[in-house]
Amino acid sequence: MTAMIGEAGTRDAQEAFDAAVAADERIEPRDWMPDAYRATLVRQIAQHAHSEIIGMQPESNWLTRAPSLRRKAILMAKVQDEAGHGLYLYSAAETLGVSRDELLDKLHTGRQKYSSIFNYPTLTWADVGAVGWLVDGAAIINQVPICRCSYGPYARAMVRVCKEESFHQRQGYELLHTLSKGTPEQHAMAQDAVDRWWWPSMMMFGPPDDESTHSAQSMAWKIKRHSNDELRQRFVDICVPQAEILGLTLPDPDIRWNEERGQHDFGAIDWSEFWDVLRGNGPCNEERLNRRRQAHEDGAWVREAAAAYSEKHDRRTERDRHAEHDQHGKAQA
Repeated sequence: MTAMIGEAGTRDAQEAFDAAVAADERIEPRDWMPDAYRATLVRQIAQHAHSEIIGMQPESNWLTRAPSLRRKAILMAKVQDEAGHGLYLYSAAETLGVSRDELLDKLHTGRQKYSSIFNYPTLTWADVGAVGWLVDGAAIINQVPICRCSYGPYARAMVRVCKEESFHQRQGYELLHTLSKGTPEQHAMAQDAVDRWWWPSMMMFGPPDDESTHSAQSMAWKIKRHSNDELRQRFVDICVPQAEILGLTLPDPDIRWNEERGQHDFGAIDWSEFWDVLRGNGPCNEERLNRRRQAHEDGAWVREAAAAYSEKHDRRTERDRHAEHDQHGKAQA
């Protein structure tokens, strides 16, 4: 791109880009943007899209075992929402000049990542509630600021995603509330789920700020609005009073209110687990990717049929256009 517009033109374009970002204006697909900005967006949006479609798996595991028709309908609607989120986000990534096929190939071959949280198993029905309350709750805290992202298509896609994620979080919270106020066995199941999902949810915000490779530059470009540690602190401060209402205990004995800071202190995170899961050594890494690859292969006939129909429609449209042109010519004669 630099070679196409020349060195002087690039300087002017860079200045215009910097001014737009500084003024909180949106960068649109046809605007000039630095190659590194484009690459960062592709990486982040792709990871987000991959997370949505991989994230369908842990909860779809319970679709056939939901305890009531109402719970099954709710869970089906949520899983469908996640598929829709993936489509919004792949579409946003495509505005940056990458194809969906390319992104999916990178996911299937392990060259692009998805959120490590989805490499943990959903062992009981209560996990569906814990995922809704904690995982979707963390996602909302991460994603609401992206509605003000400097890149327009990503920001606009996130408006709808966040509205639906907020509903998912309330669904999970309501499910856990029902279990925690139920029988002793149900309460114990809810507590066990929270015990297992709390720390992975804390890791969803990414590594500490001093170990985050991309965070500072993404904030400078206003792709991100808050640092990883700021978002993690917000998550803790929101969850503590909610856990009290649920009657459940967060599995961190070091959580306590810090009057001086006006925030909660919390214990140290085992980042060795985070990096190990990210490297592919989590409980379900292999299972999740294998299932995604198989689903992609099983759906090949649908994509082929859609492509064939599109080509047939284009040929028919072109033929009709020529016929109309010929009729118009005869009428003129």
